[in-house]
Amino acid sequence: MSIKKIAKKELGLLVDELIRTTKVYGVKAKGDRFDFDLLDSSTELKLDYDVTLQPPKKFFQPPCETLVTYQGQGNYKSEYDCEKFVLLGVHPYDMIAINQMDTLFSQDNYDSHYFARRNNATIVACDVVTPSKNVFASSMNTAVVEKGFDVLLTDIGDSYVAQAATEKGEQLLAGVKNAADASDADLKKRQGVWDKNKKDLNKHELKCSPSYLPKLLERAYDNPIWEEKAKTCFSCGSCNQVCPTCYCFGVQDDVNWDLTSGKRERFWDGCLLDGFTKVAGEHEFRKNREDRFRHRLYRKGKYVPSKIGGEIACVGCGRCVGACLPDIANPVNVYNKLIDDIGII
Repeated sequence: MSIKKIAKKELGLLVDELIRTTKVYGVKAKGDRFDFDLLDSSTELKLDYDVTLQPPKKFFQPPCETLVTYQGQGNYKSEYDCEKFVLLGVHPYDMIAINQMDTLFSQDNYDSHYFARRNNATIVACDVVTPSKNVFASSMNTAVVEKGFDVLLTDIGDSYVAQAATEKGEQLLAGVKNAADASDADLKKRQGVWDKNKKDLNKHELKCSPSYLPKLLERAYDNPIWEEKAKTCFSCGSCNQVCPTCYCFGVQDDVNWDLTSGKRERFWDGCLLDGFTKVAGEHEFRKNREDRFRHRLYRKGKYVPSKIGGEIACVGCGRCVGACLPDIANPVNVYNKLIDDIGII
């Protein structure tokens, strides 16, 4: 696949052309923050942002979506969103989170609703220019990304190095006028960005390799930190809602007044929320806050890695740190305290 050098002005012209022909979502300023939203012009696109309020997972697993509509008498229809769109400005850690979601939603029962959106998306990732105040992607080995994207942009000053990784990416870059093959000097500048980000995206430094976390958590189930942290937890689920690797959902039927027609929807849910594990008979598997708090960290560091080949289900975006009012959601703080208490063997 090709690697091009693109002037920033030429990229803007490409984005404007894309906007005329398809839906393009990119990172826009929201006051002094940033988030993904529908673009009306390339001038709205901010590729030097620090971190978005919400992760891009919302484009593949929406907060609420209709799975099935039904009319009674066994008449039902599966609903799919198959509209093509371009997603611009995905940071490496968020791209790695999407890659994990791809693996999880393809396991066991293939999730056709998720992949209807995923397969119709063209993802343009971009390397981080401005580190956020809580990012720790360097500690989680997610500061750079090698796969999943269709195009990867790296800001090298006056222009971008643009790497096409798929046929969709090649088609997109074909729309750039005056794009030249990247030179050795351009690739050296890109490598410099990667080397810097592997080191500097680390506002909260983990005291061990992320690959050690499953082993650490095997020895930490009864550690007092779970009760200590949970004392101030609001069970609000904010950490779940902003996390790019949280994918839990609930399903419910919305029946119309005729009691025969309606729709079945699924919606984001979270393990920190009271009632998440409640089943018939009012039994709740994790009724205590400390059990729910512990489960979140075990899910990130042990349970999901066992399902996806060892990758830790925390990519170091730092959104949970900023979203948590009592300041207890930072996984690095918890893991480092466990290392202090238990040690590394």
